[in-house]
Amino acid sequence: MSGRSPALRGYPCGVRLNTHNAAPAIGRPAMIMEIAQIDVKPGMEAEFETGVKNAAPLFKRAKGCTGMALQKSHEKPQRYRLFVKWGTLENHTVDFRGSADFQEWRKLVGHCFASPPDVEHVTEVIHAF
Repeated sequence: MSGRSPALRGYPCGVRLNTHNAAPAIGRPAMIMEIAQIDVKPGMEAEFETGVKNAAPLFKRAKGCTGMALQKSHEKPQRYRLFVKWGTLENHTVDFRGSADFQEWRKLVGHCFASPPDVEHVTEVIHAF
């Protein structure tokens, strides 16, 4: 048996694994990324962005939430993508959506929505670099 760490067995000498960003070990649940595509009403971009900024503490204290970021489309300036990291799918779909903080989130930004957000949950399967 090789004297190398079990994590390095089967890899050529000199290969270093970035375990900080590596996928979770087998048997441990993977982090869930919520991706919400949100189209806002024309002229409400600044108000929406302020609402998301003011909602950050709601997400920060939510059970299982470990991060949140908002990105804006260059091609479609009224389109945003909200990225929220959750420990489990249920942390989002049950814990957060069933909370008073979710109702507060919707009060802060819901009036800006041009249509209901398109929400998807993904799990990282490859992290190349």
